[in-house]
Amino acid sequence: MHAVRFENRAIVKVASPIPEPGPEEALVRILTAGICATDRAIFNGYAAFSGIPGHEFAGLVEKCPAHPDMEGKRVVADINIGCGRCADKRHCPERKVIGIREKDGAFAEYCAVPVKHLRLVPESVSTRHAVFTEPVAAALRIADQVAIGRNTRVAVAGDGCLGILCALALSCYSKNVVLLGRHPEKLEIAKQQGVDTFLAGKGVPPEGVLRELGSFDFTVDATGSASGIGYCIALVRPEGTVVVKTTLPQNTAIDLSAVVVNELTIRGSRCGNMDLALDFLKNRRIDVEPLITAVYPFSRFEEAFLRSGDQGSLKIIIEF
Repeated sequence: MHAVRFENRAIVKVASPIPEPGPEEALVRILTAGICATDRAIFNGYAAFSGIPGHEFAGLVEKCPAHPDMEGKRVVADINIGCGRCADKRHCPERKVIGIREKDGAFAEYCAVPVKHLRLVPESVSTRHAVFTEPVAAALRIADQVAIGRNTRVAVAGDGCLGILCALALSCYSKNVVLLGRHPEKLEIAKQQGVDTFLAGKGVPPEGVLRELGSFDFTVDATGSASGIGYCIALVRPEGTVVVKTTLPQNTAIDLSAVVVNELTIRGSRCGNMDLALDFLKNRRIDVEPLITAVYPFSRFEEAFLRSGDQGSLKIIIEF
């Protein structure tokens, strides 16, 4: 099969054997895959991953020896594969993560996935939209971690794909969500779905945002920038919470004095509930169509990956 690897910050096309599914695995033929900021971080050395990357995908079950009834079904996958003994597979010390840690991913024609990690895609959800299941789940995870009511004041910093998804997801819980970003055209996508926005371009410090909007009960760093967490710390009220979504290959410095004096909570946030995300997509509680910047065939992967890093890009989708 044709596949892609990242080696020494280069995209390498390889010919790999089609994986043979284990006793409780399914062979999934990849239909679509999404390129996200984590993939670009892996390209730059994050997680020291050396396999086939790609963790946002939808596919068709081609072979499933233990569960032949699954064959021919459209699926997505929970990417965290635990040892089976830990209560929480997402934090299992022996876990594998599809396309990120010790498990080949979806930038290939086929991928072997444990059957129990597969989720059926509802008929009403297109295959392109199904690619968003994993990032929508990640956005919804925040509401599991931080108390949020209809009047909770929330600021999401970063108008990339994940930032927009976080704002859209949280606006289903609170009427006081604002998305901060530097790109009017991206902010408009959230605005069209009922989210308040604030243009915080270069040269607009946190003090400028505070003067206009006041402080927030919690803030979300989805900037993809090393400075994002500091920005979010400056915007949250005393005893508030800063939720961190940004992953970077390098270490990040923060102002611990502000954290201590204001008694802040810093909360990392990662993967979420795939079933809930599929329900949101099925019922169009979030419209992901405007987030699709472009669709490329797998044969043009290098071009697609380069496009994904453009300032104006949101979600780049690969079709097989």
